[in-house]
Amino acid sequence: MTLAVFFGCAFIAFGPALALFLLTVAADPLRIIILIAGAFFWLVSLLLSSLVWFIAVKASDPGDEALQKGLLICGVVFSVLLQEAFRFLYYKLLRKAIEGLVALSEDGCCPLSIQQMAYVAGLGFGLMSGAFSMINLLADAVGPGTVGIHGDSQLYFLTSAFMTLVMVFLHTFWGIVFFHGCETRQWWEVSMVVVTHLIVSGLTFWNPVYLGSLLPSYLLMAAVAVWAYLLSGGSKQNLHHFLLCLRSGMTPPPPPRP
Repeated sequence: MTLAVFFGCAFIAFGPALALFLLTVAADPLRIIILIAGAFFWLVSLLLSSLVWFIAVKASDPGDEALQKGLLICGVVFSVLLQEAFRFLYYKLLRKAIEGLVALSEDGCCPLSIQQMAYVAGLGFGLMSGAFSMINLLADAVGPGTVGIHGDSQLYFLTSAFMTLVMVFLHTFWGIVFFHGCETRQWWEVSMVVVTHLIVSGLTFWNPVYLGSLLPSYLLMAAVAVWAYLLSGGSKQNLHHFLLCLRSGMTPPPPPRP
């Protein structure tokens, strides 16, 4: 049973992201580099926020529950803001990289558009975020032990896997919206990414009322997914054409790069 929980939660949390990686990233070395660099930027933001959290906890009274709860809330807010700050730094780095790739290319064009870089960078953020969210839980899922034997919720591992899945996708969509906002100087789009990130992180404080965190998070993910699709040049007509091609067995042509 423990192995079933382990593999089930692992495939729920990382199965769709792994499919995206294999279908859209793995064949292009440049995309792999961008993904790994994005994961590294997220990891650095986590290390810095963890350092601040460690110092704050050591400098406070561990017996003061109200203080510890306040520190936890402040830590979550600080971690989110730091992640988005590193997303902006990564955008600036990729902007410099585009200029270098254009200078080195024979036709004067970058092999990847900024939208494609945003998608791959966001996926890198999401994969690293998901890995750190689930790695310890998956280790515990192997056993020994039985989930909920002392009256706790038996859905803990399952809901954690679904929450990890939504965070991986949200980071991917946030990357697209964030980069578009930086490119077009639409700073309200950048602000909305930060606000929605804070909202989703704050929803986790509803746990163990898992429905109170999962349902709003998935609704928000759907809204951000539509937003990212439209900002990337998608439209209702494009989606309809794509579905018609799939139904007829034809391969839809790739969209033109901006």
